[in-house]
Parts: sequence; C-alpha cells; structure tokens
Amino acid sequence: MDLAETENIEHAGIAGASGKAKAPVRRFEHQRGYVLHTYPYSETSLIVETFTREHGRVPLMAKGAKRPRSALRGALMQFQPIELSWSGRGDLRSLLQAEWLGGLPGLAGSGLFCGFYLNELLLKLLARDDAHERLFDCYETALRELAGLGKGGAGQGEARILRGFETELLRETGYALNLNHDENGAAIEPEARYGYDPERGPRRLAAGRSADLELLGSTLIGIDNHDYAAPQTAAQAKLLMRYLLNHQLNGKPLATRQIFSELQQL
Repeated sequence: MDLAETENIEHAGIAGASGKAKAPVRRFEHQRGYVLHTYPYSETSLIVETFTREHGRVPLMAKGAKRPRSALRGALMQFQPIELSWSGRGDLRSLLQAEWLGGLPGLAGSGLFCGFYLNELLLKLLARDDAHERLFDCYETALRELAGLGKGGAGQGEARILRGFETELLRETGYALNLNHDENGAAIEPEARYGYDPERGPRRLAAGRSADLELLGSTLIGIDNHDYAAPQTAAQAKLLMRYLLNHQLNGKPLATRQIFSELQQL
C-alpha cells in the first residue's frame, strides 16, 4: 500500500438497525489533486468535485468551507494543485484537509476558458473513483502550457494543447483514435479524402462521394504528429474532436461551448 494512503476500517460494532454491517470507513491522506467544480450544499458547506492522480474523480463534502475563517476556503481554487485528505464511505466523502501546493501560474484570457472546457470534459466523461494517472499528468501539463500562452492564447499552441488533451481523454475512456490507416487497413494518404466512423475509424471516400464529416489524409497525419500549423489541419481536427466527443457524450451539450459561442456573437 502507498505510504501516502491510510485506511481506517471499523471492524467490531458496525451494524445498522437491520443488523447488517456497514461499509468500512476509509481514510486517504496527502493525495495530489485539482478542483474541477464546486456546488453549494448549505449556507456554509460545499460539494467539491475533485480530480486526483491516484483515485480519479472524487466528490467531497467540504463542511464549513464557505465560512470566512475556514481553513479550506483559500485552498479550493480551480487550476491549482492541492493536497487533499478525506474519509468516509459511500458516494460522498468528507474533506478533512486541503493545502495549496503552488508552483503553477494562474490561467488568464482564453487560457482560462480552455481550462473550464477541460474541467467540463472530465466531469462528464470520467466515472467516479476510477484512476487515470496518465490522463492526470496530461491535464497538469495542459494547465501549465495554457498558463504559458498568456492572455493571447490563440493559434497553433492552443490547438495543440486542446487536441492533445482530447485525444488522451478519448483513449483513457476506451476510445483510441485510429489515425494511421483506414477501415480496410490501407495507409492514410495525405491527398485523399476520408470520412470518420466512430466505431471503425477513417473511411476513404471515392470520387463523387461525400460524408457529413470530411477530412483530408494530411489532417489525420497532422493529428498523429501533433502538428496543427496548417490552418486546414487545425480546423478539421477541431471538427473531428467535436464529432467524436459528441458521440461519447451521447449528444449531451457542453456548457462551455455554448458560452463561447454566445461570447463570439457579442
């Protein structure tokens, strides 16, 4: 067992009114994580959705966190690494301690909006209590790179960060992109046109044929190489990721996309 993790399991005398033993109370300490979102629970408390490296997405009750003098109040910041300790049984556990670890610049401008987008994807696509250490590291790297873009945050840098994270998220949730060959096993050709089947991958389009989503082979090759310098590659890669994520979300809309669309119309 990891030394940073401890368990406090109640053995004797744990029985409800029915005489059945309750689930054990578990305690986890010093877990690195991030706040994805907070919800008000009462006048003084919050429900905090966290993303931790060793335990994945964990919902926690932060009792008294809204009080002005609460030790938790200043630590529960989004896009900042924190060390968490919690205990409990069932779906919602009690947050015992949260400590800001520092070392990560804050997000601003479009980088901040991108951060909210990443958080919403994690909330809607990850099951609770399912560890994704590689995805956690990818998320942390994405935040660091978004912070490095400054207030400009547009262009190939932003596209590379978002598309890279989306690709890793899809892989971690059981959907690895096929970018090297078409559904028949033939190598992708840069000048050829392709559709994309979420279940089978790229499908080469014959002359005169069309598809709802059409991609050049060079786009698929660019995504595979993390190269979004060509405007067409960046535009088509964005459409492909939106198409695949919508498939994974079963058509459920993303609030961050709607907000961004409304901002563009102002």
